[in-house]
Amino acid sequence: MPLISSQSPDDVLRAIWIAHHSDSSATDAVTFSGADPVLPSIFPIGALAGATIAAAALAAAEVWRGRGGNSQTITVDLYHAAAEFRSERYIRTPEPPANPWDPIAGLYPTSDGRFVRIHTNFPHHRDGILALLKCAYDRNAVAVALKTWTAEGFETAAAQHNLVATMTRSPEDWATHSQGKAVAALPLIEVIRIGDAPPKPLPPATRPLAGVRVLDLTRIIAGPVAARTLAAHGADVLAVTSPYLPAIPVLVIDTGRGKRQAHIDLNTDAGRATLENLVRDADVFLQGYRPGGLAARGFSPERLATLNPGIICATLSAYGHTGPWSDRRGFDSLTQNTNGMNWSEALAAHPQGLMEKPKELPAQALDHGAGHLLAYGIAVALARRATEGGSWHVRTSLAQVGHFLDGLGRVPGGHKANDQTADDAAKYTEHSQSGFGPITAIAHAARLSATPSHYARPAMLLGTHPPQWE
Repeated sequence: MPLISSQSPDDVLRAIWIAHHSDSSATDAVTFSGADPVLPSIFPIGALAGATIAAAALAAAEVWRGRGGNSQTITVDLYHAAAEFRSERYIRTPEPPANPWDPIAGLYPTSDGRFVRIHTNFPHHRDGILALLKCAYDRNAVAVALKTWTAEGFETAAAQHNLVATMTRSPEDWATHSQGKAVAALPLIEVIRIGDAPPKPLPPATRPLAGVRVLDLTRIIAGPVAARTLAAHGADVLAVTSPYLPAIPVLVIDTGRGKRQAHIDLNTDAGRATLENLVRDADVFLQGYRPGGLAARGFSPERLATLNPGIICATLSAYGHTGPWSDRRGFDSLTQNTNGMNWSEALAAHPQGLMEKPKELPAQALDHGAGHLLAYGIAVALARRATEGGSWHVRTSLAQVGHFLDGLGRVPGGHKANDQTADDAAKYTEHSQSGFGPITAIAHAARLSATPSHYARPAMLLGTHPPQWE
């Protein structure tokens, strides 16, 4: 996708839309309020948030129009969209969830005067990092150990041990890196026909995605946000996870709204058979596990299209499906650290040009952006399936979203914006009962005139529901 000369959310939405639609006039139904900077950043996070949330809503509205609904208008406030891009920060429950960040996670200087960021929020990643460093579970001990490594040397060693860490790079470093080049050659999001099937129009309904069955095999933020967005527009979402994988409670609460929660152990024959049965009656299969992980268990997009012709497969990765890093695990914080964004934020924060240490974005913008874009791509595929038929594969990555955001340019004086506090975001919250007790959470930011978005089901504990369709 070419760089966009304007940072207005209207132009960003139009660029996203025309990549998959021949007519951009549908975007005239969307109205934005607010302008960047909505958060303290030199990147137009408000435009990205507003445009991606609006794209998913508009694509859902087009699905509804195709199944007999009327045209409708959509409004998105950029400050509300920014709050939704940080929704995990604003969850309020009777018992506050534990801090999701591990004590040793974060940035460290290395022997060559550079930095690495390690991600240790899961026990197996933490234990692997400590074993690699041969040090105690203590931040000072980790700092001392990393001072014996070069940044790129540790990044490479971590990847070889299936761990997650990245070296801080400048934008120029990333642009000349082989993976940076691979990402730059990819579009923002792909919607690819992968098999033949007859058209499958959806019957009339009161909500855009009512009756659309979504299997959500994702964790953390980006994939779960995609499924939550589909649920906000009426989809029947069944979230599936292993009973043996660690989870981050605050993210389960925040992204679990609108979904049912089931456990399946894919390491067993019975578990794989259960998932196959669910696939045969699903419309969407959304997954964000490490590249190749589900394919090795028999659930590649190609096999899914054989099991259920007409299925829509959606895949999220950290660094894209091509290039030397295509099989690497990754997270938002690591991607924005290695693609030059943290470097750029830090330099802009120090006008003298002295970067003390990298500076992260004020939101997990790559995660949330990827989530809403996946929901958009899925809705696009649903509309195509209704008229053209076929099985479809929707895919994007955190790095592709980062490349897109970087291409939107910089917001002058962006760091002077006030940060959005919990009190500021309170006007965008909603209250509900859940499996965790009464919760307060950020409502969906897209306002549709005819089919208001909402979550028909409360957030529930993992494994609450049986692994079956209602």
